[in-house]
Amino acid sequence: MTDHPTNGLDDVVHQRVRLGILAIAHQARQVEFGFLRETLKLTAGNLGQHLTVLEKAELVQIEKGYEGKRPRTWVTLTAAGQTALRDEIAHLKKLIHQVEQTDPMPTRD
Repeated sequence: MTDHPTNGLDDVVHQRVRLGILAIAHQARQVEFGFLRETLKLTAGNLGQHLTVLEKAELVQIEKGYEGKRPRTWVTLTAAGQTALRDEIAHLKKLIHQVEQTDPMPTRD
């Protein structure tokens, strides 16, 4: 028997918000904190906690600065983040394929 695809899912990456952050950051060179907050429908504190987890895992790089006089925070996906996202998607694809190929057991009435 082969290893089940869910065993390859990364708990840091797989969490819904963190997966969203990585996916959005993958689509842009840099993504601004406020854009992530609005897009993912999060509070600033909640988003900040998830970004801390991803930064500690070295999956994103956080850069703080100013745009005019307004403070800004930008998030960039690291090479390790790109790899982690790609691996997570590959495991999810395997899981989907496995589910789609399996006939469900008949239900008992």
